[in-house]
Amino acid sequence: MELDLQGMHKLALEQGIDPEALDAALAEALRLAYMKTSHPAKHARVELDERAGTFTVWAADEIPGTPTEEDPHPAPTLGEEYDDTPRDFGRLAAATARQVITQLFRRAEDERVFGAFSGQKGKLITGIVQQDVKDPSNVHIAVGDVEAILPRREQVPGERYRHGQRLRVYVVNVGRGVKGPEIIVSRSHPELVRKLFEREVPELVSGAVSIMAIAREAGARTKIAVKANTDGVNPKGALIGPGGARVRAVMENLGPEKIDIVDYSDDPAKFVASALSPAVATGVQVISEKNKTAIAFIHDDQLSLAIGKEGQNARLAAKLTGWKIGIESAEAHAKKVAEEKAAEAAEAAEAAGAASGDAASAPEPASEAK
Repeated sequence: MELDLQGMHKLALEQGIDPEALDAALAEALRLAYMKTSHPAKHARVELDERAGTFTVWAADEIPGTPTEEDPHPAPTLGEEYDDTPRDFGRLAAATARQVITQLFRRAEDERVFGAFSGQKGKLITGIVQQDVKDPSNVHIAVGDVEAILPRREQVPGERYRHGQRLRVYVVNVGRGVKGPEIIVSRSHPELVRKLFEREVPELVSGAVSIMAIAREAGARTKIAVKANTDGVNPKGALIGPGGARVRAVMENLGPEKIDIVDYSDDPAKFVASALSPAVATGVQVISEKNKTAIAFIHDDQLSLAIGKEGQNARLAAKLTGWKIGIESAEAHAKKVAEEKAAEAAEAAEAAGAASGDAASAPEPASEAK
């Protein structure tokens, strides 16, 4: 049966597919197609002849073994092979060949895409927004000739994505899906902010400054804790940049989202106080290091600033530090401390007075008889 094997091998080489792999896949596909014809032999193999441009189905029948006393149920043997290529197999063979080639080409393309993006996980990439009426819940991002998926869960609330818009996204995962490579990207991931700063701040790349923690509520606000690894470097100043140029460049990629940059500290009390910025804490009391709970004392006129709109500032500070943070009025705390000290002083004075009264009422010792 004729088959243009040379043409198929040429196409395979252009796609980077090994001709031997093509032959093996094609022979197996043709064998399976043969088994679906009427009255196929139980044992069959397909032989391809590239030079002649043909293939042959070789079949063999089972020959029952002769029982003996030692082997009453001998396994059958295979007889001599014979050509059992169906005469009307041409159309089915051509369709099978097309299907095999299509599958191999798709697999090769999937491997190429997967190989190109497998090293992109955790990186920042730029793509162009594509609309897909069949998939309205997800946003498709074209990166070269490959499409990445921006799922609803990774989108920023309130952010609108226009067809043709250039967009920077963070690669969350590169995996193998049912339909081929699956590239999942994000606009809401906290690491997107880190990668945007790394593009603008040389000190982060050199290691002079490190971002120690990020807490983000995408579309609204982000808090970043930074520390210097080199003497003489101002970590907050490095991220802000001259005249705020660096942080402004990052914010241009995030829309209306605000960014707070605070100093990191190994001292939990200092870190908690810093994390509540822009509010200024007069002090922080660590309640339990084991349970990571602390109370921050804030002046009355800054309590709303420390808590933030709908508790956002306090919530982000807790997420940034990993501590449960209670917020109390510094004035109320000072008054409470003063009242406790006054009560302790009164108790001490009362105790001292009682002691002196007891000493005065005690009877004098009797004088010695003369």
